[in-house]
Amino acid sequence: MDLIEPAVRTFLGIFFLMIGLQFSARTLGLYARMGFSHIHYGARGKATWWHRHIFNVFRAAILLVCLARIFVDLDGWLGVFAWLYHWPVLLAGAVLLLASFSAVNYLQAYMHEDWRSGIAPTADKARLLTQGPYSRSRNPLFLAVMSGQLGFFLALPSVFSLVCLVAGVLVITRQAKEEEKALAQRFGQDYEVYRAKVPRWF
Repeated sequence: MDLIEPAVRTFLGIFFLMIGLQFSARTLGLYARMGFSHIHYGARGKATWWHRHIFNVFRAAILLVCLARIFVDLDGWLGVFAWLYHWPVLLAGAVLLLASFSAVNYLQAYMHEDWRSGIAPTADKARLLTQGPYSRSRNPLFLAVMSGQLGFFLALPSVFSLVCLVAGVLVITRQAKEEEKALAQRFGQDYEVYRAKVPRWF
């Protein structure tokens, strides 16, 4: 525990900082190259708009907490579950976070120019993906993100991370439903055939 706990504590701060930098750099690079944003919030006040803002608030809170924990003992304020706070659990969480990170990057690379975050406008030229990972799950990217949220809970088992996990899963499942409605409207019968063959999650 004397070695694993501080290592995982430091890892979490660096991990979430690097994710934020990578996502920001990728988004800016795509905009510079393609001339349009790949991030779509949806109409102000609509469900997708709220989903994005709620997700952003939790993402910022996680980053700030994990960075602060490297230097300040905040665990008393986070409601750490002592019965889970043991090195095998923390290490399993870190491994799951890395697996999730790898899966997200693989899936975004697989989507290539079809990758979007949120519901793209109908004028966008993105195509319906039905092959590879998308032949086994309609939402493999969301599955990878939720796996990472579970990994965060295990790497920092606490009331704080549990709230983040529950909120994250709720937002993602609601967003998946909204995106599937948009895909059904956009691709019509092609999407209905795909939806009949492939499960939403597993």
